Amino acid sequence: MRVVRLGSAKAAAGELGLSPSALSRRVSALEEFTGKRLFTRQHQTMKLTEEGRQFYEAVAPRLDELALAVELQVDGGNVLRLHLGVPALFGGQRLFPRLGELRKRHPRLHIDIDSNQLSETRLGDTLDAAIMLLKEPDPALYSLRLDQNKVYAIVATELLDTLGNVPNTKRLEKQTFLIHHDLPESFDVWKKAIDLPKLHPAAIDHFDSGPLMLEAAAQGLGIAIMHDDHFRRAGDKRLARLFDIEVESPYSYWFVCRPKDLESRPVKLFHNWLQEAGL
Repeated sequence: MRVVRLGSAKAAAGELGLSPSALSRRVSALEEFTGKRLFTRQHQTMKLTEEGRQFYEAVAPRLDELALAVELQVDGGNVLRLHLGVPALFGGQRLFPRLGELRKRHPRLHIDIDSNQLSETRLGDTLDAAIMLLKEPDPALYSLRLDQNKVYAIVATELLDTLGNVPNTKRLEKQTFLIHHDLPESFDVWKKAIDLPKLHPAAIDHFDSGPLMLEAAAQGLGIAIMHDDHFRRAGDKRLARLFDIEVESPYSYWFVCRPKDLESRPVKLFHNWLQEAGL
């Protein structure tokens, strides 16, 4: 299952604590046992063949049932508790719509959610792991990058005609901009992209809540500088993107924890599911 999820013999072998050659021998033995060619191979990349896909779809649910049965025996029915830091917007838009899948797979795993003042320094103290908006995580931590985003200027649809289709200094300097505490440099890269690096708006209002920031923009209280993913997932018809300009964000969502904490059962179960779910 790890080979299918990761698409790489090297990555799967690393998770299993095997050498790539040892893992390859196991896959070859499975193919010999089934009489089917399950994977195509190119260097370390491995992809399911059509026969492999059919085999995987038939077997994977049974393996999940077996894993659950083993988990229940190992845990002795005890609750597994994970203290997880999650930004409110990520939680509402991306995590919570999928948590039912995680609960079904690992019913003993329960998560305490903390969305206040997330910081890498809290890992190992009040947090077991976290999902955070970062430029680059602390290299001493284990980290898994979850996405790569564009910076959008998001406004109430009613303001589009006022602001026009082309960046205009006089118009923009009359506006209030809404900036999230976790994305302080996003405004600078956006101004540079529209070729107005010295733009000075009427005011800059700071937020520590993504949902409130989107609502403020929808109410016409300012121009929100946020990620394209936030805009798309909001699906709010009151909101629109200002200017059709591509701007790479300096920030991404990362899963982070201390390396040794990745070996704890609650963290590892969540981490593995997070990879498979592709949030």
